[in-house]
Amino acid sequence: MAYLTENLPQALIIFGLLALSIEVIILGFSTFVLFFLGLSLVASGTFMYFGLVEPNLLNAAWINGILTAVLALLLWKPLKAMQAQQDTKPVESDFAEISFTLEQDLTESNQVHYQYSGIQWQIKSKSDLPKGTHVKVIEKSVGILWVTPVE
Repeated sequence: MAYLTENLPQALIIFGLLALSIEVIILGFSTFVLFFLGLSLVASGTFMYFGLVEPNLLNAAWINGILTAVLALLLWKPLKAMQAQQDTKPVESDFAEISFTLEQDLTESNQVHYQYSGIQWQIKSKSDLPKGTHVKVIEKSVGILWVTPVE
């Protein structure tokens, strides 16, 4: 404990970087508590290292409490908004580029299945397709392949 108090600025910076690393790497930036705490620890350690604040445990506790609260108030909404952004474009993959020939008529009332990669997929289309039509996959969802005729 004496070693930490003798080297308090460096210890605060190290603990701050550790908290930031845990937040980003392990928790995937899902909670912001360690992010705010990590930023305040790094900032207070830097203030103490450059002599702006006297390096003692009481000052460290006060500065970190205040900085964590201020950072939370200032950064909560922008970080929440950043976290809520979603990419709406569909994922492109080679998987969607498969094509095959229908072995049955494909209608709304008739369920057609296709064995691909060890999985039995249900085949759907926006229009009815006769048996023998060569189709390609245009979209996929859980257990369903949406197809369209190949031209």
